[in-house]
Amino acid sequence: MTRAATATAATTEETPVIAAVIPAKARKKTTAVGTVALVAAGPGDPDLLTLRAVALIRDADVVIADELTEPIARLHAKADAEFVIAGDHGKAMVDAAKDGKNVVHLIAGDPIIDGTLVAEAASLRKSKIPFEIAPGVSDVTGIPAYAGFSLTGGKVRQVRVVDGTDPELQWADLASPGITTVFLNGADLCTEIAANLMAAGADGKTPIAVTRQGTTVDQRTLAGTLSDIGAIAKRTKQAGPGVVVVGEVVSQREKADWFEAKPLFGWRVLIPRTQEPSDSIVALLRRHGAVPMEVPTISVEPPRTPQQIDRAVHGLVSGRYEWIGFTSVNAVRAIREKLASYGLDARSFAGLKVAAVGDATVAALIEFGVRPDLVPEGEQTTAALLDEWPGYDSLIDPINRIFLPRADIATESLVAGLTELGWEVEDITAFRTVRAAPPPAPTREAIKTGGFDAVLFTSSSTVRNLVGIAGKPHHTTVVAAIGPQTTKTAQEHGLRVDVQADTSTLIGLVEALAAHGEELRLAALEAGEGSWRPSRRRTPARRKA
Repeated sequence: MTRAATATAATTEETPVIAAVIPAKARKKTTAVGTVALVAAGPGDPDLLTLRAVALIRDADVVIADELTEPIARLHAKADAEFVIAGDHGKAMVDAAKDGKNVVHLIAGDPIIDGTLVAEAASLRKSKIPFEIAPGVSDVTGIPAYAGFSLTGGKVRQVRVVDGTDPELQWADLASPGITTVFLNGADLCTEIAANLMAAGADGKTPIAVTRQGTTVDQRTLAGTLSDIGAIAKRTKQAGPGVVVVGEVVSQREKADWFEAKPLFGWRVLIPRTQEPSDSIVALLRRHGAVPMEVPTISVEPPRTPQQIDRAVHGLVSGRYEWIGFTSVNAVRAIREKLASYGLDARSFAGLKVAAVGDATVAALIEFGVRPDLVPEGEQTTAALLDEWPGYDSLIDPINRIFLPRADIATESLVAGLTELGWEVEDITAFRTVRAAPPPAPTREAIKTGGFDAVLFTSSSTVRNLVGIAGKPHHTTVVAAIGPQTTKTAQEHGLRVDVQADTSTLIGLVEALAAHGEELRLAALEAGEGSWRPSRRRTPARRKA
């Protein structure tokens, strides 16, 4: 045996024996220690998270949160992230990090201001766990910004931040007209704060603002003076934690109030939809201050007998049709999926004229790689499409057939109109729409009892199916319809339509609702009612139209 072979054999035979005699305590752990990030969630608006905070949450294996910060964290956390909501946060952080996991503790508000950061950082340092701190938007600046004023301006050049519950506050130092004082945890003590400041020499006309649930769609600001804030607070009967700001800067609110002045601020808006998310309409509503909630009312399924649509798609490829017309996103999706099943793509539309109605339908076609040849100008309705559809001309049209993929609900008016123009229409079921399962019981209860401020109907089928699976919206709920046909269907189901879009588009529908909301808001302010929402106002029962 060679020397190398002998050495190899010796190593092979002796290694288990050596390992057996090494004490367990002497073995080194190979698991790398994870990291902990202490992240400020900010005053409440999820959009106020910093880019660093979002990046840390996305990379986290474990997220430690509470009831306030959990919804914010779940917007960005990866699907397999572990959440710790209750229990000993400090121990959970240390244990997870020692297991090699990346941990984020998302802390409500501003931990740099309220002091909660120090204890957690000390615990991590003691456990020799590497950590970082990601600061965020502070309550001190964020809430006043959303309430409509800055902290300095004019003759005011000083800002003092104090704890409203501190029993040793030096009120004389805070009564100067040249400073702005921010009282954290002071909302429920605003009457006492005002009294103490006036007793210390502050002018009773000094402006004061009390803001609860700042930067969220439930934000409410009470504004007045030191002499009348007590009466205002008593009249409004609001309670709960919040921030109090005292100083001349609060008067800026008359010109700079932007958040609570949004036309649909705080409105809960119900969106009956298909099972596909309605991202565009949700974003539009949020821009106006609303809180959208989508409820699936329609499920889209393939036709029961696919032979017709199979033959039609074969004809589309072989040149059977001169035109194809799309009246919905679901029709585009159905044809796209059918083509894909045959290994085909948008090139199958070569030489074919394409008509479409509806912004979403056009967008779906363009995403597929097909730009429509005919889209109605103005109102996006089948009637408008029919008005612009050219008649059949045997001299310039080699084929007189139109392929109209649709739902299992007939489109007789469009077919009849095209037939009158001389076309032969193959009106073929490309997909079926069936009612979705009923929404959860709390949602159904909110629909029936006025828990929603408005409901947006984007088609007749959403009216029929919402009523079918959840019942009629409460009479206080504002009903908005996208067009005349949807309005007619709502009226047939005993609903009075308050808003109808001027143009039958999602943008037109949301803008029409926002204009209606602004009218109601201004009327309420003129009547001295302050901000209100339909769900908070009880009126006589809605009569059938």
